[in-house]
Amino acid sequence: MKTTLAVLISTAALAAGSAHAALDMAAAEAMMKKDGCAACHAVDKKVIGPSYQEVAAKYAGDKDAAAKLAKKVKEGGSGTWGQIPMPPNVTVSDADIKALVDWILTLKK
Repeated sequence: MKTTLAVLISTAALAAGSAHAALDMAAAEAMMKKDGCAACHAVDKKVIGPSYQEVAAKYAGDKDAAAKLAKKVKEGGSGTWGQIPMPPNVTVSDADIKALVDWILTLKK
């Protein structure tokens, strides 16, 4: 009985922890709109900033990409994609940033 309960608790914890990691296109697009990302980015075309597919391609194979991108989203910056700066996104939750960055890094061109 204790083993079954422990397995159930572990499974529930894993599912809760990966809820954002498994964003589908509709959930990601809704989050992009809610958090203001869609004003400057699109999945498959440059708007003001690069497309998310371009971001994924640029950081493919970089084991530190998720941390770098999450920091860039939170703090803003310029120079990586040109001279137009990305403003800081201090009001976006860290959980949303992590979920979106993880999702972006799965995209293919």
